[in-house]
Amino acid sequence: MNRDQKTDVISGLNETFSKAKFAVVADYRGLKVTELEKLRKNLRQSDAQIQIAKNTLLKLAVKGTAYEGLSDSFSGTTAVAIGFTEPVGPSKALAAFATEFTAFSIRSAALEGKMLRAEDVVALSKLPSREELLGKLLGTMAAVPTGFVRVLSAVPQKLLYAFSAIKDQKES
Repeated sequence: MNRDQKTDVISGLNETFSKAKFAVVADYRGLKVTELEKLRKNLRQSDAQIQIAKNTLLKLAVKGTAYEGLSDSFSGTTAVAIGFTEPVGPSKALAAFATEFTAFSIRSAALEGKMLRAEDVVALSKLPSREELLGKLLGTMAAVPTGFVRVLSAVPQKLLYAFSAIKDQKES
C-alpha cells in the first residue's frame, strides 16, 4: 500500500469516525471470513458497520475525533464496529456474536466520546431498542384516552343496565 492509498484510507476512516455515535473495538483473531460476514450482515441491519484496518492507520484516523480514547485499544488483530444512529442495536449484535464465537472479544467502546468497558457494551445490549421504547411510549399515550373513554361510557352503560333491570322486574 503506497502513501496515497494510506492517506485515502485514513481520511475515509476519519470521516466514518466523525459521523459515528458509537464505536466498539474488538479482537477477531481466529475467526473465519464467513463468520465475519455474518457479523457484517447483522450490523448492517442496525445501521452499523465493522472496519478492519492496520492499527497505525486507525490511530491516525481517530485523531481529532471524539474517539481518540480508543487508540489505546488498537493492538493486535483489531476490528472496529461503528454505529451511526443508536448504540443498542449494534451492541445486541456484537454481544450475541461474542457469545456465539468465543474467538471474538470486545476490548473497549465509546459512546459519543465517552469511554466504555466491554461489560458496558453487554449491559447496553440488554436494553430495549429505540423502536421498542417508542412503541411502549405510544402504547402508554394511547391507553390514557382509551381509559378515559371507557370511564365516560360506563356511566350511561350502568344507567342502561338499571333501566333494563327495572323493566325486567316490572315484566315479572
